Amino acid sequence: MSRWEFVGRTDDLHRLRSAVDGPEGRGLLLNGEAGVGKSRLLREGMAALSPERYATWSIAASATTAALPFGGLVQVLPSARPQGLSPAGLLRWAVDVLQEQAAGRRIVLAVDDAHLLDPPSAALVHLVARSENAYVVGTLRDGEEAPLPIRALWTDDLADLVEVGPLRRDETTGLLAAILGGPVDACSSERLFQLSAGNPLLLLRELVLAARDELNRRYGIWTWTGRLELAPSLTELIGARIGRLTPGVRAVVELVAFGEPLGLRLLQRVVDPADVETAEERGLVTLVRDDRRLDVRLAHPLYGEVMRRRCPVSRTRRLQATLAGLLEQVGKRRREDLLRVAVWRLDSGTAQDVALLLDAAVQAFGRYDVPLATRLARAALEAGGGTDAAELLATILMFGDRPDEALGVLDQVAGEIHDDHRRSRWLTVRGMVSYWGLDRESTVEEIAARGAELTDPADRARVRAFEASMRLHRLDVDVAVRLAQEVLDRPAAPMAARELARCTLAHLQAAQGQYRRSATAVARVQAEAACWRADMPYLQVAMELARGTRLTLSGDLAGLDAIAADEFTGLAGAGDFRLGTGYLAVLQAYAARLRGRADDALRISLGACAVLATSRAYGGLAHAERAQAAALRGDVTHAAEAMAEADRTHASGMAVLYPWLEQARGAVQAATGDLPAAAKHLCALADRLREDGLAGHELLVLLDLVRLDRAAAPVGPTCTDGGRRSVAQRLAELSEQVDGALPPLVARFGRAAVDGSPCALLAVADDFAARELTVYAAEAAALALLRARDVRGVAAGPIRERLAELLRRCDDISTPALRLLRPTLSEREWEVALLAADGLTSRAIAERLFLSTRTVENHLQRVYSKLGVAGRGGLRAALRSWPGHDGTDPS
Repeated sequence: MSRWEFVGRTDDLHRLRSAVDGPEGRGLLLNGEAGVGKSRLLREGMAALSPERYATWSIAASATTAALPFGGLVQVLPSARPQGLSPAGLLRWAVDVLQEQAAGRRIVLAVDDAHLLDPPSAALVHLVARSENAYVVGTLRDGEEAPLPIRALWTDDLADLVEVGPLRRDETTGLLAAILGGPVDACSSERLFQLSAGNPLLLLRELVLAARDELNRRYGIWTWTGRLELAPSLTELIGARIGRLTPGVRAVVELVAFGEPLGLRLLQRVVDPADVETAEERGLVTLVRDDRRLDVRLAHPLYGEVMRRRCPVSRTRRLQATLAGLLEQVGKRRREDLLRVAVWRLDSGTAQDVALLLDAAVQAFGRYDVPLATRLARAALEAGGGTDAAELLATILMFGDRPDEALGVLDQVAGEIHDDHRRSRWLTVRGMVSYWGLDRESTVEEIAARGAELTDPADRARVRAFEASMRLHRLDVDVAVRLAQEVLDRPAAPMAARELARCTLAHLQAAQGQYRRSATAVARVQAEAACWRADMPYLQVAMELARGTRLTLSGDLAGLDAIAADEFTGLAGAGDFRLGTGYLAVLQAYAARLRGRADDALRISLGACAVLATSRAYGGLAHAERAQAAALRGDVTHAAEAMAEADRTHASGMAVLYPWLEQARGAVQAATGDLPAAAKHLCALADRLREDGLAGHELLVLLDLVRLDRAAAPVGPTCTDGGRRSVAQRLAELSEQVDGALPPLVARFGRAAVDGSPCALLAVADDFAARELTVYAAEAAALALLRARDVRGVAAGPIRERLAELLRRCDDISTPALRLLRPTLSEREWEVALLAADGLTSRAIAERLFLSTRTVENHLQRVYSKLGVAGRGGLRAALRSWPGHDGTDPS
């Protein structure tokens, strides 16, 4: 693998450079564990020093030169040394040699692994640090004893000692992208971060190489699935760190490797406490307080990987059975203890309790750990768990994107169902797999007919709740509302069925713009989570769909941020619950896009597409959001490709998502420059949404028309006077029907665009900006600037400054409203304009470009006319107030 890009560590690198380049420069020693990146950091810092100002020498100390006098400096000192000098005289001679070679430049001596220097070399390094106009920088390995002269560097205040810690999560993500040549999805990045503990050496040289066969690239995003197969070099590296172990210490480390976190008292029941102390002293395990319990964990995640792989199968099974027995003896006091015992019993071959396996599978699925839940549920089925195990396994397989296998599991036990209770559960799971997993729309009629045959009200309610959800997804709105309300009105309805019905109504209410009612319903579902999670953990997806729809349509970006920080997001990512992870990524991309962070929006939406690549439910939605992000960046080819992929992957049974796809289609058309086609499409979409009663969506589509400067376009049916309402008039109506602060603001935007009031448009821009809707704010400011050209007495300068300030918050974005400001300047006009904006006089510009002063003035007059400014005073702001807003030629 070729040398990789240096990423992160900006603070450390700045400190290193300041140590020798600052006004009060002093030496610097970087201390940290092996592989943390000290040596690379030192090399990067040295590479940045100018050879004209600095005389630099780099030394790599090693164990092989540690026994040789001046062995550490063999690369620096001349091979021929004066004879008969005392040790002190030899040191002074060496310093003189360096000063002579420096020829008046500042000396910088870089020593990698300074703890391995031989005594004479260490003394010379110390003497150099004391010399005038000389500095020492270097690295030390944590836990290693440094020679006394090196320790004296920081104790004598000749150098600062700085700890270099592991990479942060964001730095790990950046390094992975640099290594692989493209972004890595969040779940894979987190998994590698946890395994490497932020250690770049492990992350790059070993872990990525070990995982390369399991790394896949979809839509430009790298994902890592499957089991990590440790390379021999990585096993040897970690094994060397672990070292030789006594039988007692080995027992401690192996038990913790298979059982962490283990309570200290529990561990001490089967091992000698002295061996635990030894393992802790050697840095193999660490003690972590968890509430009132002291837990024992391995000091590094990869210690466990190596210990488990090296442990013989027979001893592995014995240790796992021992751990299960220990926890069963003291009692499963914590909620997660049930799951741990079940896994240990399963792995040790001693799992005989079907109920234990089933309960553990339910708990694992409740934590959205799809792979573990699948394994436990399958074991329960194979152990004779019957229809309960089959229903659970099929459900988990469905959310693991394996619907065909799920259907096969259900059909195997179809003949074993003899009562309505089991039949209702079997029907709902089969219906869910068939409708959302396999996109079979006929499922709705089938489940309705078979549900009607059930006699128990509670069983019927469960089936009706699922039917209501399916009906909403295919836009049978009236039937969906009736069924959901029937479930809520039925006292016998199970809790999970009631809350699923409530989610269905909450989703519809959000799409209709009834945000307060939707929020109240979602809050109630959330409050009852403890009652429904064990029975129907996937109800969380329905709840997030309702909540996400409300937050996106109402423009509540802070609410979307809160979802990203929610516990469910972390659990779904860690547990490979792709449906949840993918949908939440779509919401994050949406928020980034409205803030003008187009690059982040595209990256996150690409990640969502990769995660949902095998999903029939939300794949089309992810690609539609990708199309929007690409359109915002002005990447027409990418936007069109994403839109085509959205059409290809959109499931017919997800008709409720059509507003998002069709809105994205309008954005792509606008990005291509075909504004009439985009406006026509959006007007038709607004009419359709009005007929469907989806006022929340209609509002955003009408907003898109205002952004295209089509606020006066006719929409809706013909009125009694023979005319049709304009976009602005319809927005005024919706501002009284749709909840929240956004509808009145959008209505003001439409009215101001029609009235042509620059002041009103600028006020709208300020209010959008206050809600972090930066793209809308910039477009409103852009329209204000356009209108200002037609209104006398309105100063364009402040508007340009405001637009430039808004665009500075964004990535390089391109929308129709912003492109309307783009002047057509010739190459020569660009040159003249940029130089004039930098403050050069016409004469200076003429001399630089070999033109006459009169020609420069003529160019400037044409530039002023095209930009709509009076003179040089408004030139810089004008150049910054449209795409390419850094004031440089965007071409």
